[in-house]
Parts: sequence; C-alpha cells; structure tokens
Amino acid sequence: MFTIGDFARHGRVSVRMLRHYDATGLLRPAHVDPASGYRYYTAAQLARLNRIIALKDLGFTLQQVRDIVDEKVGFEELRGMLRLRRAELETAMAAAGARLIQVEARLRAIESEGHMPTNDVVIKSVPSVRVAELTATAASFEPEDIGPVIGPLYGELFRCLGSAGITPTGPGIAYYEDAPEGGGKIGVHAAVQVSAPLQDGTFRILDLPPLDQAATIVHRGSMDAVLPTAQALARWIDANDYQSTGYPREINLECPENRDDWVTELQAPVTRA
Repeated sequence: MFTIGDFARHGRVSVRMLRHYDATGLLRPAHVDPASGYRYYTAAQLARLNRIIALKDLGFTLQQVRDIVDEKVGFEELRGMLRLRRAELETAMAAAGARLIQVEARLRAIESEGHMPTNDVVIKSVPSVRVAELTATAASFEPEDIGPVIGPLYGELFRCLGSAGITPTGPGIAYYEDAPEGGGKIGVHAAVQVSAPLQDGTFRILDLPPLDQAATIVHRGSMDAVLPTAQALARWIDANDYQSTGYPREINLECPENRDDWVTELQAPVTRA
C-alpha cells in the first residue's frame, strides 16, 4: 500500500485533491489506520483516479464523474455525453482560433497605419440585384459577434433554398444595418443572388437596392481577418473626400473550403463629402 503522499506522487495529483475526493466519496482510501487516521491506497486505485481526472478534464461535474466511474451511467448515455463534450470543445477551439485571427488582424491594422492603398480601391456603381435572404441580429459589428450569426444563417438559407428547389445564380451578399432596437445591435442579412419571384415566407426574395457610388476593395482571406482591409478602405474614403453612407456590403466572390483562400469584395456606399 501507499501513503497518501506516495499515491499522490504516483497519480500526479495533490494530496489536497485526494483528501477532497475522500471527503466527497469519489475516491476512498483502501485503508485508514484507526489509531493515526493515516490514509493508504493501493496501486489498483490508480485506474479509478485516472478516470476521475480524465472526466474532470473533459468538463464533467463531480456528480457526473461519480455516476460514470460507479457505472451508474450506461454505455450509450456515456457515449452521448462524451460526444456532446467533444462538440463543445471543438466549438470552443474554433472560437479561440477565430479570436486569434481577429487579434492578428488588429495587429496588422496597427502596423499598416499611415500606409494608404493606391490602386486597390475602385469607385463604381452597383446595380440592383435580386436576392434570397435570411436575417438575424448580432450584438455588435465586431467580427466575434458577426461571425457566429452569419455563418449559421447562410447554412439555413441554403437548406431552405434546396427545399424550395431554388438554385443560387450568383454570389453571396452579406449586408448590415442598425437594428431597430438600438443599443449598438446590428441587423445581419445573409443573402445570395437568385432568379425567382419576389416572396415573403421562411426566407425573403427581394430586390436589393442599387448603390449609386460605392468605394470597393477586394479582401483575400478569412473574414475574421478583414479588419486591415476594411480600415484601408476607410482611410482611402477619408483621404479622397468621400463620406460613408452606410455599412459595407460583402460580396463573396470565391468561398472554397479553406477560409484563408476566400475572396470577398467590400462595397462601401459613399457620397462626395
């Protein structure tokens, strides 16, 4: 048998943690000396300790851990719990990855301050286009608030179009507006060009108004990293005596599986200052 200190070293945990597991009934010592109160453990108990630590690291509560290691949870239920936790971790990792891209984009924007684009920005008129769209509200115009809203919107929009037998005839067009409820919230429109009759229903089909003048620039890469491109466009607008009159539209020119290979045109409506 091992003393509690030896068992803690072999299990790579703290003595304090073992005492807590004993107090909660999660991992009782194999023997407690009645005279001294010293706790003793066996090597066989390392297996239970390993399962406890692994399940805790997966985010399960102590009660859930107890039920699992005491075999109160069936195989199918356990598998479902593990799959759910895996999905949660994958979502958290994706969010952290997107956040890292946004931080890097903010750094690039800082590094590019004072550098004006020369041939990158084009002023042009944008004709009206018929689109199918779904809408939702984001907490702000920050990428970390827009991304989790517009991605699922597009997924649902394409499912709806497939069910309705409507095939997109052009690129996706994301556009934004101040939400009616205010508070900095943003109305998010996930749209795609179609050739179909106007309608209101599960999704809308409408004619997106033209833009008489738009300052446009092409962004290459994930939209999580759009900040330097968007701010280069803003600097150009200001330096060339134009004034923004709304949020830029985002035209998805190329959207391969690898988001780093995306090509998106930003179209900022402008007028002469």
